Amino acid sequence: MPVPEPTTLLVIAKEPRAGRAKTRLAPAFTPHGAAALAAAALTDTLRAVLATPARRRILVLDGSPGPWLPAPEEGGDRFEIVPQADGGLDERLAAAFALCEGPALLVGMDTPQLTPALLAPATRPDAWQHHDACFGPAADGGFWALGLAAPDPALLRGVPMSTATTGAVQRARLLDAGLRVCDLPQLRDVDEPADADAVAAEAPESLFAAEHARLRRLLGSGHAMTGPAVRSTPGVGET
Repeated sequence: MPVPEPTTLLVIAKEPRAGRAKTRLAPAFTPHGAAALAAAALTDTLRAVLATPARRRILVLDGSPGPWLPAPEEGGDRFEIVPQADGGLDERLAAAFALCEGPALLVGMDTPQLTPALLAPATRPDAWQHHDACFGPAADGGFWALGLAAPDPALLRGVPMSTATTGAVQRARLLDAGLRVCDLPQLRDVDEPADADAVAAEAPESLFAAEHARLRRLLGSGHAMTGPAVRSTPGVGET
């Protein structure tokens, strides 16, 4: 019999709506443009997760599914979609891990440069033989990925989120628990316009890069975006 894949993949995300998603991008790209970039980043992330071996794939969503979800023929129906728990981000991340039996790896929606290769240390068949946790630091001091061989929500509760030391505190929490930590490559989150420019250049084949280029052309020509963002390439939805 085939051996089941070892790891559940979790994606924690916010429904990409104008004025609600990626608000720090809005001054440069308009609220609807920021939402379109967030949608493209989320679609890229979900596609990377679909291309990665997994026991289960769970989208932990604040909001409702939209056209950014990959179509069934792309595997979008392989995602279990569950609502985020109430509380601060630490509580919501902890609740996401509580959904899992066995090893789990959680990522967000801010790294459209994500690839299956980046997730491999937590998803290959021997992933958890030599470490108990995977930690992906973000350039802004946070983290883009967190994996646990034995999910324990207590490892996240109380970690101060959205600060320049969030990643350091979370990694220290893992070490203090006696876990062997596998460090993943540092990635740049898309939070500010400069991040969007850099990540689009880093991942030129992504939907995010295509949407970024479309918005730069549109806004550079002086056109205002007053309506909801639309798909500019197959599979790009709204964020």
